[in-house]
Amino acid sequence: MGKKYIELKNGETYAYLEKGSGDNVLILIHGNLSSGLYFKPLMDRLPDDIHVFSLDLRGFGDSSYQNPYHSLKELATDVKLFMSALKIEKASIAGWSLGGGVAMEFAAIHHSSVDKLILINSTTHKGYPIFKKDESNAPIFTMGYKDKDEMAKDPVQVKPMLEALATQNKFFMSYVYDLTIYSNHKPTQEDNDLYIKETLKQRCLVDADWALANLNMSDIPNLYHKGDGTIKQIKAPVLMFWGAMDKTVPEYMVLDNYNALKNQSKYIRFESCGHSPLVDKPDELKEAIYDFIK
Repeated sequence: MGKKYIELKNGETYAYLEKGSGDNVLILIHGNLSSGLYFKPLMDRLPDDIHVFSLDLRGFGDSSYQNPYHSLKELATDVKLFMSALKIEKASIAGWSLGGGVAMEFAAIHHSSVDKLILINSTTHKGYPIFKKDESNAPIFTMGYKDKDEMAKDPVQVKPMLEALATQNKFFMSYVYDLTIYSNHKPTQEDNDLYIKETLKQRCLVDADWALANLNMSDIPNLYHKGDGTIKQIKAPVLMFWGAMDKTVPEYMVLDNYNALKNQSKYIRFESCGHSPLVDKPDELKEAIYDFIK
């Protein structure tokens, strides 16, 4: 399954994987420190009557990075431009982690382009904060960073990852994934090597971290953004997943989304599953998604 490329009207070129055919379209949006290839276990399992596109977001994987971005809304615009370039009028949108934030922004703006919304261990619509650290590197829960340059120096969540990306340190990145993402199962060594190679292609880490912290679709201010209330504009049916062993996204974040969209949502909680149901529960994930969109 080789990557294809499409130029968007904003000058970016998006890399993507494609499988299947027909009118039932599913667009997959990956998380931070990953790429569209991380959806391989799901794509391998979905039948060919689902037309699947798995994107590399701007600055990730093999997509271009012509311009920096400051919000997940800008990445949602990229997704809309991707659909327009391929003449896709309507699709179900699935987002994992950061990708869930992009998917929610997309669904709030482009109602007529969304069939169904799927959130896999997604960030909350209230933003994923990066707090300032004290002298012992503990978070100061009342303080955020004033700009990207200051955030880039964060000694725990940002700077070590920037250094690992700059030095292409696959051992450190694999260690981070083992520590924070793969709580139960792990990919095969072959797949893990493939995934980490994709992770190390990221050029937009500070943009992504800043955009996650500034995400706020609620009407309650967070440390970074006053909130715009746009979560109320999501009209599509929603399917949400979370793994009970997730060390990256706590359940309250998923419940934030569920409670905001309760009237149109179904929530599936996987036991013995961490931040990646793609690895820990691939068969169950595929069955639930297929039942939801078929």
